[in-house]
Amino acid sequence: MPRLFLRIFFSVMFALAGSFSAKAQSAVFRPKDAALFKTIAHMDSVMFDAFNNRNLDVMKGLFTADVEFYNDGKGLTGYDGTMAGFKGIFENKQAADLRRDLLPESLEVYPMPGFGAIEMGTHRFTHTENGKPVIGVMKFIHVWQLKNGQWKVSRVVSVGH
Repeated sequence: MPRLFLRIFFSVMFALAGSFSAKAQSAVFRPKDAALFKTIAHMDSVMFDAFNNRNLDVMKGLFTADVEFYNDGKGLTGYDGTMAGFKGIFENKQAADLRRDLLPESLEVYPMPGFGAIEMGTHRFTHTENGKPVIGVMKFIHVWQLKNGQWKVSRVVSVGH
């Protein structure tokens, strides 16, 4: 009887270990469309190079006029409120060193037929406050619209503030 129990126990353990290993491997994101992934990763870098360099003019061109920006810390803003928020950040002397960096391993891109793409990921915002580094890690979703050959963000969901 004890041998049968041990045999069953080890069989179950090996099966579970294989299941966990398969799930861990499937957690690695594999884009359905590698070219789209590369395009959206590039657009993400364009947006946040502009953010990190305080270039409001570039930021203005990366969002649709009807953008909806959902932020669990600040609520919902449209285009004017979103641009005012960026302007306020860029002019804030206490946040002069604020920067955003994408955690590249978190980036996921999904095609949205007839509209554009959905980008999901995690990013890190860093700045210095009272001489100490402050780091915030948040999740985001950007809905990118491709219209007239231009990629622009039409919806943003930013959570974890």
